[in-house]
Amino acid sequence: MSEEKNESTKDTKNKDKSSDSKKPSRRRSVGIVLLGVLLAAILIPLGVFVVAYATYDVPEPEEVTSKQVSSIYASDAETELARIVPPEGNRRQVELEEVPEHVQNAVLAAEDREFWTNIGFSVTGFGRAVVGQLTGDGSAGGGSTITQQYVKNSLVGDDYSYVRKARELVYSVKMTNEWSKEDILAAYLNTVYLGRNAYGIEAASHAYFDKPVSELTVEEGALLAAIIQLPSQLDPWNDPVGAETRWNYVLDGMVEMGELSAEEREGMVFPETRDPAEYSAYTEATGTNGMIKNNVIAELGEVGITEEDMTTRGLQITTTIDTKTQEATLDSVEAELAGLQEDARAAVVSIEPGTGAVRSYFGGDDATGWDYANAGLQTGSTFKIFGLAAALQQGIPLSAMYDSSPVSLPGDIVVNNWDNSDSGYTTIAEALKRSYNTSFIRLQDDLYNTTQDTADMAHALGVARSLPGVPATLTENGGQPYEGIILGQYQSRAIDMSTALATVANGGVWHETHFVERVETSDGEVLYEHEVGEGERRVSELVAANLLSAMEPIAGYSSSALAEGRTSAAKTGTAQLGDTGQNKDAWMIGATPQLSTAVWVGTADNTSAIFNEWGGNMFGSNAPSAIWKSTLDGALEGQEVLEFDSPGQINFGSAPNQLYYDPVPAYTPPAYTTPAEAEPTEEEASEPEPVEEEPAPAPEVVVPEVPTPDEPEGGGIEIAPGLVIPDFLTG
Repeated sequence: MSEEKNESTKDTKNKDKSSDSKKPSRRRSVGIVLLGVLLAAILIPLGVFVVAYATYDVPEPEEVTSKQVSSIYASDAETELARIVPPEGNRRQVELEEVPEHVQNAVLAAEDREFWTNIGFSVTGFGRAVVGQLTGDGSAGGGSTITQQYVKNSLVGDDYSYVRKARELVYSVKMTNEWSKEDILAAYLNTVYLGRNAYGIEAASHAYFDKPVSELTVEEGALLAAIIQLPSQLDPWNDPVGAETRWNYVLDGMVEMGELSAEEREGMVFPETRDPAEYSAYTEATGTNGMIKNNVIAELGEVGITEEDMTTRGLQITTTIDTKTQEATLDSVEAELAGLQEDARAAVVSIEPGTGAVRSYFGGDDATGWDYANAGLQTGSTFKIFGLAAALQQGIPLSAMYDSSPVSLPGDIVVNNWDNSDSGYTTIAEALKRSYNTSFIRLQDDLYNTTQDTADMAHALGVARSLPGVPATLTENGGQPYEGIILGQYQSRAIDMSTALATVANGGVWHETHFVERVETSDGEVLYEHEVGEGERRVSELVAANLLSAMEPIAGYSSSALAEGRTSAAKTGTAQLGDTGQNKDAWMIGATPQLSTAVWVGTADNTSAIFNEWGGNMFGSNAPSAIWKSTLDGALEGQEVLEFDSPGQINFGSAPNQLYYDPVPAYTPPAYTTPAEAEPTEEEASEPEPVEEEPAPAPEVVVPEVPTPDEPEGGGIEIAPGLVIPDFLTG
């Protein structure tokens, strides 16, 4: 029994020894597993990081593009007319040197005080962020450095995921190794969002303080830096207390960094910001500048500058618009339209004859509305100059005598003059001054190709060959135009009429009408510069000089002689509203050697009558002439008084019977915008009022009791069923 007990005790001791011997082994196994897990936790991410680091390509600083504003300036390259703002943000790129050091330091104090020394991320900050993610403690703090914020905004996006955060980390480290710190800071300052639809420190400086970043004070720079954390919430107009608290944090940080003395800090006052209501980041243009912008954008496309260029390269676009001429134009229009009916509208285009540069442009005062300067309108008697130019080119001199009595056309249509006058035979020069319809119908009949020669001359001098909705101008369904072309039956635009007269004023040499002088990127690269060149001769110098000579008396005859005794060549015109005896279009076109200006006045819908300031019929010698004179007087004030060349003699058949032009379509500005309510549709703007097939005698014109100036205007006729010739209708 005793032996069994001893044996049992021995077995138990042996088991205990065996068990004790296994414990260290188990501990070692657990330790090895834990070590393996720990190594895997370190090595696997490290391996992934190494692979990603080798795989990811960080673009060069100049290769990263951000949406930014392009600016359109007047010819002085300083006066901003409009902006091209991408939907993705209002941003203006600036060099780091343009940002004051105190503004840079304020941003670092707010967002990344270890920026100059960290490796692209903050180890302590990153650790806090990880703890916060694992514990759900949002107060643990963030870990994004300036480099990480920039990478997120420009390269990896801001979706919430660990994969995105890992990519951000890899890019940040690699960017720190491949970019200079200065490049990273500059890129960040140009892309960071600061509220008020402002992206980048320059745009924000204008949004909050209405000044460039280079002029920001320490206090102002600290406020912009404070806003970065919560751009909309910390806008002082939304949360003044929160904004000031964060502002104090930034300034205190600058003191801790040694970038601001405690004494300076003590005396600083929270800065005032501009009212957000007075600033709109997406206001691209106001008034007629919106129409200038449309013309500029269309022209940029013609010279190969893309929409991407306009929205990513911060273009500085210098136009041809002369501030003095533009101001004179706007003042003239405002003064004259103020005394007219509520729906009165105007168009004015001034072009420099020697270059084709558009020096002033007014198409309406609604930036997104109907552009009357680029709309097809009936031109009335102003079109007589093209028939006369064709006649001069074919050797018919200004001294040629033409009958001014009524003239009969096929279909028993009788053409009279605007006042039913009949002066018998007069020179064609006198007929132009008095705007005799009858004389010009007869003159056109003497041209080799009659009405076609009038059309060809107009195209040669600069009238567009097509309009939006009108594939071919100055033609009757693709065929030869009707007799009424010389009286302004067909549509042309103010910009066409100014271009054509500029060609004549330049001695018959045409230059391309253009709005853009120079295009430069934000980093100084010149993308485009307009070259004037020698131009193209479109009509002989002899013909141009004679035509100008015939037009010289007309401004004075219309009580619109220019100041300082300046010589001008001009022509008035009106287009009648159907058979009502009232007018719907009134024109004055005229040029000096320095400037060609075309003026139109009518109504918003172009299908109702336009009246002068006395309530009577509007003629070209009324508001259009007043606008024309005031524009040129203001634009040319202080400039040398120049004369046109004296005309050489044209004897019958002695002028060259040839047009010097390349039949390439003349410059065509962009399609005008869809009109707003009560403004003309293309059909309404292009079709004359219908009349009976057998026209009745024109109604008697009632002369208003108030006096009106003498009017050297042309008449009008119906030369085919349903086609009314402007100015005056009679039967």
